[in-house]
Amino acid sequence: MGTKLIFDFTTQSDIKNWNVIDDIVMGGKSSGSFKLNTDGYGVFKGNVSLENNGGFSSVKYKFPRILIENKSKISFKIKGDGKDYQFRIKENSADRHSYISLFSTTGDWQEIEIPLNNFHPSFRGKKLDIPTFSEQHIEEISFLISNKNEENFELLIEKIELK
Repeated sequence: MGTKLIFDFTTQSDIKNWNVIDDIVMGGKSSGSFKLNTDGYGVFKGNVSLENNGGFSSVKYKFPRILIENKSKISFKIKGDGKDYQFRIKENSADRHSYISLFSTTGDWQEIEIPLNNFHPSFRGKKLDIPTFSEQHIEEISFLISNKNEENFELLIEKIELK
């Protein structure tokens, strides 16, 4: 069965297809950034502000369609800051809704594994009344923080893969 790599961060990684989207698209004041650090990890960090009905920051990665082919989980190696995040997937990058799953960070390096059928559909923070993820491919992934708190955040990402 093996694994299928989605992204492996190194000091040579091309991160031009990783894009930050903050609540400023809706008038909020949150600010996130995404870069590679000197160790080659992806670093998603910033500040979540609740001002002007804001409250989220995200980083998304669009890529050519990856077939799931007998994989049942998505796995990522991260080092967080003790806060909760969402991991999101999209079957088609043009879809308005995402399939989301929550995960908690500990402040240490963690390998998080989430069964694909644990991802529930959501649009603008509202759970949709359609089935959980059961698609044959994905074209976009993202990390999002939205804990209804004013807070600084930092998430280091080493790699993301299907298992």
